[in-house]
Amino acid sequence: FVKNSITGQNDTILNGENVEREIREAPVSGNVSAVSKIAEVREKMVMLQRSIGKNGGIVMDGRDIGTVVFPHADIKIFMTASPEIRARRRYLELVEKNMEADMKAVMKNITDRDRIDENRSVSPLRKADDAIVLDNSNLTPGQQMEWFMKIYSDMINES
Repeated sequence: FVKNSITGQNDTILNGENVEREIREAPVSGNVSAVSKIAEVREKMVMLQRSIGKNGGIVMDGRDIGTVVFPHADIKIFMTASPEIRARRRYLELVEKNMEADMKAVMKNITDRDRIDENRSVSPLRKADDAIVLDNSNLTPGQQMEWFMKIYSDMINES
């Protein structure tokens, strides 16, 4: 990821090419769950993610980060929001990037992906038993950071 100097948003770079737009479009977002349920893909991704985080000091998100990739992470947050809120956020993100967006299609993609990911046999989407739930449906990014900093401060003070 790199910060785009024009938009201020993070862009995804793959082999030196900015692929942010392509990974947000329907052909990719509609196939993420189908690809991610392939055991060999999950195994390779877990290996890569563990390699990235081997020295600690990272923040990582994903649907199996706290349960499979880093089951012994210092802090695990299971972030959630209602499907309607998540769809609206994704829709606005696409619009902001001047990408074609249809609210109904975005909502369908989110609910389909959740259903598939929650029911896949390899690394399903689920909350780790020791994760702290953050429902950010009605929180601003600043409020989420305040919430997290309290969790972090409490953890530091306990050790």
